[in-house]
Amino acid sequence: MSILSKPWFHDEKAAFAKLEAILWPEGPTCPHCGSAAKHYDLAKTRLGLRKCAEKECRKQFTVRVGTVFESSHIPLHKWFQAVHLMCSSKKGISAHQLHRVLEVTYKTAWFMAHRIREAMRSGGLAPMGGNGGIVEVDETFIGKKKGVKVERGYAHKHAVMTLVDRQGEARSFHVSNVRANTLVPIIRKNIARETRIATDEAVQYNDLKFHFEEHQSVHHASEEWARGPIHTNTVEGYFSIFKRGMKGVYQHCSEKHLHRYLAEFDFRYNNRSALGVEDEQRATQALKGATGKRLTYTVARPQPQI
Repeated sequence: MSILSKPWFHDEKAAFAKLEAILWPEGPTCPHCGSAAKHYDLAKTRLGLRKCAEKECRKQFTVRVGTVFESSHIPLHKWFQAVHLMCSSKKGISAHQLHRVLEVTYKTAWFMAHRIREAMRSGGLAPMGGNGGIVEVDETFIGKKKGVKVERGYAHKHAVMTLVDRQGEARSFHVSNVRANTLVPIIRKNIARETRIATDEAVQYNDLKFHFEEHQSVHHASEEWARGPIHTNTVEGYFSIFKRGMKGVYQHCSEKHLHRYLAEFDFRYNNRSALGVEDEQRATQALKGATGKRLTYTVARPQPQI
């Protein structure tokens, strides 16, 4: 027996029951009007089907409606398999691998992966750090901008900034450049003022001392990697996983979808085993984020290759 022997990975009825238990812990809720009152069970007509009893609504729905699984012809138990594979693969799993394992087309696997990344995305989060805690800030470069000539330096690459709270949370942002007027507003919005900031010697971080309790940096150019608790080793460890996944598994990512890949790596980092979150719990957490994130193929379709 293994985790993939669980009934919701193979049986459609069990998959519906599992998703309902995750998204409706207190009973069915109509996604159209929000009513949690009595609903008519129409499961004999179609698996998981219900009808709202409110006079103003009276619409039919299943637990899929209003989630990333809505209007999908893929069996729900295959969605559960895809979610588990993406959540348990530390550096990600390619759409080609999903296509072979799930026995669906590559186009279907690609779209499933992007829908699951949407479920992993978080928004409206409270500021990180606070109470004198340390948050590390650093930036890296990945991929290649479309139509930009490859030259020395990083002008032809996509810039990514990541904030890592040593208590466990990471937040990554695809930014247009790494100048202070781009990075500092994002940092101020996402980190509590009572936080200690640790960076490298990059000049764009010089003004952080005016906005936070403390800002200290290490000078990598002089081979200074740590000075007591001041270092950027944690955020660089995050980047090592991110780059191994992007280069070794996904290999290419267009700028249009980079924010979703960042959300995927942030999600797994924020729900990792070191914080007591194992594969099954991580998959459940991703499924909880599936509500209210409808993604159509028109929005997510790949860019044409030239």
